[in-house]
Amino acid sequence: PVEEAVIVGVLEARELVSEPANVLGPAEFAQACRRLERLGVEVEILDKERLEALGMRALLGVAQGSARPPFLVVLRWRGALRPKPLALVGKGVCFDTGGISIKPAQGMEDMKFDMAGAAAVVGAVHALAARRARADVVGVVGLVENMPSGTAQRPGDIVRSMSGKTIEVINTDAEGRLVLADACWYTQDRFAPEAMIDLATLTGACVVALGHERAGLFASEDWLAERLLAAGEATGELLWRLPLGKAYEQHIKSEVADWKNVGRAREAGATAGAAFIQQFTGGVPWAHLDIAGTAWKSGKEKGSTGRPVPLLVHFLANRAQRKG
Repeated sequence: PVEEAVIVGVLEARELVSEPANVLGPAEFAQACRRLERLGVEVEILDKERLEALGMRALLGVAQGSARPPFLVVLRWRGALRPKPLALVGKGVCFDTGGISIKPAQGMEDMKFDMAGAAAVVGAVHALAARRARADVVGVVGLVENMPSGTAQRPGDIVRSMSGKTIEVINTDAEGRLVLADACWYTQDRFAPEAMIDLATLTGACVVALGHERAGLFASEDWLAERLLAAGEATGELLWRLPLGKAYEQHIKSEVADWKNVGRAREAGATAGAAFIQQFTGGVPWAHLDIAGTAWKSGKEKGSTGRPVPLLVHFLANRAQRKG
C-alpha cells in the first residue's frame, strides 16, 4: 500500500538520523544505502579518490579534519522513462562539531542529526521504490564529518569548487552549503534534471524565523515553490517561502574569491545560505528546503521526525504523473 511505503520511508530516515555518530559515520551511511538495492534502486558510491578526481574541493575541505573519509552516494529509481529525472540532493554531515569554528559544548551531542537532509533523500527514494512509483528520480547525498584537527580547514581558506568557482571559507561551521555546492553541481551536470531539490539542516537563522512548525522554502521558480507548498499542505509538513534575489547575493560576495560561505552578521542568515547554494545549481529549476527546525525534536520526544519524507514522496509522485 502507498501509505505503508511512506511509513517505511519515514522509518528509514528516522533510523539513520537517530544512530549515534560513533555507529553511523560517512562510510556506514554509504553502506546503509545498499539496502535499497533489494528494491530495485541503483546505488553508486563515490569514494574520496573519485571525489578528488572530480574536483569536489568544497566537499573535501569540510571532511579534511576528520579521520573518516567522505563519500558521495547516487541513488537512482527508474520507475518510469522520462526525458529528465527529478533530483533530490541531501546534506549528510554525520557529525558536526563546527570544525575550527567550534560549536558551544551545550547541545553538541545532537549534532548527529546534521545528516537529516541526506536521510530524508534516502527515505524518500526508499518509499518511491517500495510503492513502485512511476517516477524517474535521482537522489544524491554528500557524506562527511566536520571535525577540528591539525588537518582541518581553517577560516580564511579559499577552495575551488567542482564548478570552478572559488569560495572563501569565513566560518567552518557553515559547512553544509560547501557540501551542497559540489553535490548540487555534480547532480545538475551529470543528470540535467527537470528540477532539483536540496534538503539540509542548514541554519539556526531559519529556526529563529520559523520555529519548529515550518521548514524554510527557497525556490528559483514559482511553479516549483507552489507545488512544494501544496505538497506540504497535503501532508501536514508545512513550508514557508522565504525570499531570494540579486540583492541577497551581495551578502555573500567575497573580496578575495567568487563567494564567501556566510553573509552579514544577524542579517537574513537563512537566505544567505540559500543564495550561496543557488550559485551551484547551473540554472536548473531548483528549491532548497531548510529543515533545521523540523528534522529533530528535543525534550521528552527527543529524536528524528523523519520529515519531510511524506512531502517529498507526495511531490515526486504527483509530478511524475503530470503529462508532458
